[in-house]
Amino acid sequence: MFVHGLDRLAPEALEQAIAAGGRIVFFEYCISLIFVSLRRQTQPYFLKAGETGLLLGIRYALVSLILGWWGIPWGVIYTPLTLISNLSGGCDITSEVRELLSRQTGDLQSAPREVH
Repeated sequence: MFVHGLDRLAPEALEQAIAAGGRIVFFEYCISLIFVSLRRQTQPYFLKAGETGLLLGIRYALVSLILGWWGIPWGVIYTPLTLISNLSGGCDITSEVRELLSRQTGDLQSAPREVH
């Protein structure tokens, strides 16, 4: 799993970083093309304990403000939703990532090992 800020870490190291108070979030942005509006998510970002993610969220909020609001009708709906999400620190997916990690490490531990 690729997470900005924790590139290529073992699942155990990621779990330790989360246990130390970190969290994993994604941000959203909206891009509109008059009658078509797209609401997309970024790749996950790791935020250390005490980090709010506001500076990262502002980047994607600006994209939505510039490119998202003028789509009819969904741009007008999606843009405020992405702004609220981004300016509140992103969408926290830490629990989902923890569950995924526990399933992956459980699968690795239960997999039969070859003996040479």
